[in-house]
Amino acid sequence: MLTGLTIKNYALIDQLQVNFNDGFTIITGETGAGKSILLGGLSLILGKRADLSSLRNPEKKCIIEATFDISNYKLKSLFKEQDLDYDTQTIIRREILPSGKSRAFVNDSPVNLSNLQALGGQLIDIHSQHETMQLVDDAFQFQVIDALAKTDANLETYALHLKQHKVLKKQLKQLQQFQAEAIKEHDYNSFLLNELVEANLKEGELQELEEEFELLNNVEVIQLKLEESNALLNQEQTGVLTSLRELKSSLQKLASISNTYQDLLDRVTSSLIDLDDVLVDIERFEDKLDADPNRLTVVNAKLSNINNLLQKHLVKSVEELIEIREALSKKVEASENADQDILDKEKEINALEKLLNSEAKIITDKRNKAIPDLKKQLEAILSQLGMPNAQFNISLEASETFLNNGKDTLSFLFSANKGGQFNVLKKAASGGELSRIMLAIKSILSKYVKLPTIMFDEIDTGVSGEISNKMADIMALMSAKMQVFSITHLPQIAAKGNTHFKVYKKDVNEITTTNLVMLNYDERVVELAQMLGGTQLSDSAIAHAKQLLN
Repeated sequence: MLTGLTIKNYALIDQLQVNFNDGFTIITGETGAGKSILLGGLSLILGKRADLSSLRNPEKKCIIEATFDISNYKLKSLFKEQDLDYDTQTIIRREILPSGKSRAFVNDSPVNLSNLQALGGQLIDIHSQHETMQLVDDAFQFQVIDALAKTDANLETYALHLKQHKVLKKQLKQLQQFQAEAIKEHDYNSFLLNELVEANLKEGELQELEEEFELLNNVEVIQLKLEESNALLNQEQTGVLTSLRELKSSLQKLASISNTYQDLLDRVTSSLIDLDDVLVDIERFEDKLDADPNRLTVVNAKLSNINNLLQKHLVKSVEELIEIREALSKKVEASENADQDILDKEKEINALEKLLNSEAKIITDKRNKAIPDLKKQLEAILSQLGMPNAQFNISLEASETFLNNGKDTLSFLFSANKGGQFNVLKKAASGGELSRIMLAIKSILSKYVKLPTIMFDEIDTGVSGEISNKMADIMALMSAKMQVFSITHLPQIAAKGNTHFKVYKKDVNEITTTNLVMLNYDERVVELAQMLGGTQLSDSAIAHAKQLLN
């Protein structure tokens, strides 16, 4: 509910600060006094685009701030969705800077207009005779029926399953698209996979093959060099080992004479042992060395195949080729398994659709049960509001597809006169009739759901005194469960309010300003008397005003 409103430097308002109570609040004032300015300010709070021309003083910023008690509204999820800090006393502030830039805040957190509109729509409903588009909207009409049908829990479960259904349908489409692409690429991918599988690749294989190729390709040179090395070490006359043995013998004689030469002997002995080992290895390599042209051909072919694959797949290592092989294997396998995956997904979707159809039928049955009650209540209220022949023809038809709120399409037809043809509301009802229908619907809704603050803006225009009394009774009854404002020119309605504010203009230093003041009992008597008989107060007007208030 709206508990406070502050307006600074907006249109004809210099500075205004007012607190509001729950129940039924009346706002009156002469034509042109500035009632529309109040609505304009509230519209900015609800996310309407700002207009620089609305600044009273173009050199100062305009500030409009509204305080709401939202403790009775279930808005925590909306605040979380909008990434806002939740507070039961929520403050919405709108600023228009002299530069033309506009800023908005919810509980001091900056927000954009879409955030403001999403939140504002849950807090205040401004309704005038010329704003009845909501009434002819299918979503609103369903909201009315569902309020009476008490389908909230059913719709919530249905919506959850419908969301799952949309996800599954999307996954099925992706599988079908994948299958279509996979079919096109299957043969080529299979060919590439077979090439890689036949190559029998192993990590580190390329380096091993290159080393083996070099060995086999240079076997004659290796043989020659091993023989030369053997000869250098082991020739009987000039071999290194022969010379070292002679050197060792000489040093042994020296070492026997003096320990001074023992170190030299040890070093030569060690070298001789190492070179003996070298000779053993050389002879082993000579024995193992074998020219194998067939193996050379095999290795060469394998290397050539690997290099061709590297070039084909634009990679530089066998490891990357192995990764490509695994990826291709998965693609080919997925392609071959796509039929089964699609079949499984379709079974899942069919099972969920069966559940959705069952849930949608429950919703439809509840709605059909509630429609006669809604029709009866609407026609009864409209009869009180001077439309005794008003009739509704409300029916549901089954939809072939799953809709966001079930499987119903709605026909919401109206006839204002006996024998008249039923037609859609926007064609069958005048502006005044639409206003009364909206009032009737809102009054019914207020019995079943917690509605936001509603502000009726002169919906009583052109209404007789007797009908205005009924309108006032309905609004007063609504105010027992919600906060109701009525901007009115009719004393019969103004008298029914719990609280009464007057909008008025005054001139200060030849500057006109708009103000808002709460009236006490005596002031209300005067205001109602003026509404009844004009500025010249008569005793009868005063008496009539007191009678209305009492």
